[in-house]
Amino acid sequence: MRYQNDFIDFMVRSGVLTFGDFITKSGRPTPYFINTGNYRTSEQIAKLGQYYADEISEHLDGIDFLYGPAYKGIPLVISASASLYRDHQIDMPYCFNRKEAKDHGEGGSIIGYRPQAGDTAMIVEDVITAGTSVKESVPLLKSLAENVTVKSLIISVDRMEKGDGDKTAVQEISDTLGIETHPMVTIEDILSHLYNHPVDGKIVIDDAMKAKIEQHLKDYGA
Repeated sequence: MRYQNDFIDFMVRSGVLTFGDFITKSGRPTPYFINTGNYRTSEQIAKLGQYYADEISEHLDGIDFLYGPAYKGIPLVISASASLYRDHQIDMPYCFNRKEAKDHGEGGSIIGYRPQAGDTAMIVEDVITAGTSVKESVPLLKSLAENVTVKSLIISVDRMEKGDGDKTAVQEISDTLGIETHPMVTIEDILSHLYNHPVDGKIVIDDAMKAKIEQHLKDYGA
């Protein structure tokens, strides 16, 4: 795996990928949790941007700009854009939204690049469970200029869980919105890499946690 195993270890070391007993935003119990809000240092955000840029650079065909949904998508799209230029010599326009539209100064709800007619976007996100932020982002982007389309979505982890129906949230986004999703890693990648693999001397997925994750995927996976 190209950078994936390093990225998984990086999430654990950063306190972003943790294991225990949690409740997701959708109300489901889960034995693991991903909180990108726990990235908090210059080194972490720089490395995160590099990992995102590595994945984004492989899927830029036909893309005119990157978009990061507020709030967690904002540091992701900025750090990824900086790394795209620094590490891949790709100068890619980016933008993000305000939660509330500004009614003074330049006004509007978009900061950064102003999408043009016919542009194609890539959304940069952290994790999707029900895909709510993506479903909200598409009409917003389409409202900014004529014939704006959203082609793809980059996420850090695919939980591989059911969305509103029997398909995964990623599959639902593909079916309903026509958006390709490119996860940097999946929960299966995480399980395969971390099972009995020490990170800084500590095993985070032992036999008991492996069984919990496998049961969770049986209950909620698709």
